[in-house]
Amino acid sequence: MKDTAQGIGAELTNEEIFAAHEGGKLSAEVTAPLSTARDLSIAYTPGVAQVSRAIASDSSLADRYTWTQQLVVVVSDGTAVLGLGDIGPRAALPVMEGKSALFKKFAGLNSIPLVLDTTDVDEIVETLVRLRPSFGAVNLEDVSAPRCFELERRLIEALDCPVMHDDQHGTAIVVLAALRNACRMVGRELGSLRVVISGAGAAGVACAKILHSAGVGEIVMLDSRGIIHSGRDNLTPVKQEMTGFTNPRQLTGGVAEALRGADVLIGVSAGQIPEEAVAQMADDAIVFALSNPDPEIHPDVARRHAAVVATGRSDFPNQINNVLAFPGIFKGALEAGAPRITDEMKLAAAEAIASVAAEDLTADYIVPSPLDPRVAPTVSEAVARAARAEARPRG
Repeated sequence: MKDTAQGIGAELTNEEIFAAHEGGKLSAEVTAPLSTARDLSIAYTPGVAQVSRAIASDSSLADRYTWTQQLVVVVSDGTAVLGLGDIGPRAALPVMEGKSALFKKFAGLNSIPLVLDTTDVDEIVETLVRLRPSFGAVNLEDVSAPRCFELERRLIEALDCPVMHDDQHGTAIVVLAALRNACRMVGRELGSLRVVISGAGAAGVACAKILHSAGVGEIVMLDSRGIIHSGRDNLTPVKQEMTGFTNPRQLTGGVAEALRGADVLIGVSAGQIPEEAVAQMADDAIVFALSNPDPEIHPDVARRHAAVVATGRSDFPNQINNVLAFPGIFKGALEAGAPRITDEMKLAAAEAIASVAAEDLTADYIVPSPLDPRVAPTVSEAVARAARAEARPRG
C-alpha cells in the first residue's frame, strides 16, 4: 500500500485550526450499557462492589476489569514543545491531547494527557508513582534536555510499567527503519556506513544509541560547538557518554570536517548545514534533514548530492514521523504485559516499520505513510513478540 507524501499546502486558516481545537480534541467514551435500572446496578452500585472486592483480594484483576492495562498517560512539563520551546504546561496541553488522540486512532489505546506544573524531576517522579494505580504506561513528551534523560531513567526505575520518552526513542526508531530501507536502495549494509548526526539533544543521543545497537559502522556526532570527541573539555555527562562509542577516528572541527566522505547525514537540530558541506559526502549519500519546519538543508538542495533524502515534514517524500512507532510500541508492550520497553523491542519496532515499505521501495518511499493501516498492527505484533521472547526463561 504505497502512499507517497502529499503536501497539505498553504490553505489552512486560523479559523479552521482553532475551530478544530475548540473544546479540546478528546472525550470520554462509555463502553458499558447504561439505559436501564439493571444496567446501572451492574455498572455502578451495587454490582461494582463485587468487582472492587475481587480486585482488593487480587490486584492483578485490575488489568482485566478496569481500563488500566489499555491506558497510556502522555506526560509533559511543557519545557520543550515542538519548535516552540518552554511554553509551560497549559500551552502544551493541545499537543498532549493530540498525542492521546493518535494513540486511540492508530492503536485503539485509551490515553489521557497529564501536564504537570513543575519542572522538578523529583516531583514529577513522585507524582507519577502516586498515580501508578490509574494507568498502564507512560509516554513522556516534550521534556527539555538534559532533564529528559534523568527523568526517563528515574521513572523506569520507579515504575513497574512501560515508560518511553517519545522525543528520544520514537524518532530514533523511525530513523533506523528509514536507514535500513535507504541502505537497501543504495546497496549498502549498516555495518559499512559512516554516519554523521548533527544535534546532540534528546533525539540525537537516542539516534546514536540505537544505530550503535543496530551495528552501524561509524557514528560521529556534532553539537553547536562542533564534533564531539573525548578531548573536548566542555562536554555534559551525556555527551561524555557518547564519546565511548562514537567518533573512533577522533575527528575534530565542524560540520565540514564531519561530512567529508560520510555516507549518511542525520539532522536533528535547528542549525543549518551548507550545501558545500553536503557536497563533500560520499557517492550515493543518504540525507535525513529532520528539523521542523525548516530542515537543516532544503530537500531539493540535498537531492543534488544525495541518492535518498528524508525530512520531518509531511509535504516532502519520506517523512520521518514518530506516529509510525509509538502507537504500536505501546500497544505491543501492554499486550505482552511487558514491564519495560527494552532495546530489543525498539529494534524490533524499527524492523517492523521498515518491512511495511520494503516491497515497494523507491528513493521517495523508504518508510510507509503514517496513515497506512498496516503499520501499528505490524509494529505491535513485533514488539509483543520481542517482549515475550525476552520474558522466556533462558537455558
